[in-house]
Amino acid sequence: MAEQWIVRVQGREYGPVGLEELLEWKREGRLIRENEVRESESDRWFRAGELPEVFSDETAPEPPPLPSPPLVRPGLTFGRLLAETCRLYGRGFGRFLGLSALVVVPSLCTQLSSAALGSPAGTELDLRSSLGALFNLCMLLANVGTWPIYLAGIQILTQKLADGRAVSLGELVPQTLKFWSRLAVLCLLVYGAFFLLVIFAFVILFMVSVGAPSILGALFALLLLAVQVWMFGRLFVAVLFWQQAAVLENAGVIDALRRSSELARSRRDLPWHRRPLWQGVFVASLWSLLAIALMLGAEWTMITQYFRTVTTTHDPQAILQAMTAASKPGGVGLGSLLFSILGAILRPLLGIAFVLIYLQIKHPPRFWPND
Repeated sequence: MAEQWIVRVQGREYGPVGLEELLEWKREGRLIRENEVRESESDRWFRAGELPEVFSDETAPEPPPLPSPPLVRPGLTFGRLLAETCRLYGRGFGRFLGLSALVVVPSLCTQLSSAALGSPAGTELDLRSSLGALFNLCMLLANVGTWPIYLAGIQILTQKLADGRAVSLGELVPQTLKFWSRLAVLCLLVYGAFFLLVIFAFVILFMVSVGAPSILGALFALLLLAVQVWMFGRLFVAVLFWQQAAVLENAGVIDALRRSSELARSRRDLPWHRRPLWQGVFVASLWSLLAIALMLGAEWTMITQYFRTVTTTHDPQAILQAMTAASKPGGVGLGSLLFSILGAILRPLLGIAFVLIYLQIKHPPRFWPND
């Protein structure tokens, strides 16, 4: 198949076209050496003057001398990373909100439907509860089905905004569909691995609780816990950039996991706090704190009721009964609903930050500080 090329002029892209049309554009003066070009199957842009097939009959002008770069390039500071994340989020807020709606709306429908149905009074299912269960199942499948589209959309939209290119939500969603199957498999592998580690932690707790208390048993439990923490850390590093590798590098399932590990361990020339690995850890930790705060806000009424019960009641059985009654579903509270929506609206910030860290690895001059 003949090579196809795309030309970018002042932020607008033209093509794909073959070499014959590039030569014709050059003769007409529409293509000059300074224009950017790339192959249609590649994301790497370069000057059109570097194409010998098009500009071989001209003598390339001498490029101006470039200043010598520092021996150790400073990289992207954490403060600038957060500022750039918020800036891109503000520029594409409406489109990020539209992507979030793909996964938020089915989840909210499930919560509202479950609250409307309530808990069944008996073991027999009537038509109303059967239809409600079917509706909840459809919403669950819709949520699972749109999650890969949401993840791919965050990656593509952030990259285009960082490049100064505009894209509408209607143009964005079709571009994400070609990554759906790949991201679906990766979601099963990555989230499934973390789920198994959580199960492993609960198994350790169960072994400690049912076993006879002894020093040997406690040491064995601590050893298992240390192994579990080590496995969690290794897995976290290995999958830190799997979304960026799968979407922005168009890597397959196995290659995406391999590239994710390579990207996390790259830029060893930088100070430790500016390396991609530790910046990813900082961003993930900051998001975890925010998620915990939102969760506490959503469940604040129940938490305060628990605290009030424990501090005012001295009968253990009464405390257990009060907590059981408080934990029964009684509808969706307005506060809980608002905090859930707020968390979904802010969730793209996490993906934007990781895309910016990835872009710093691939194109560091774009993010070098000026000072």
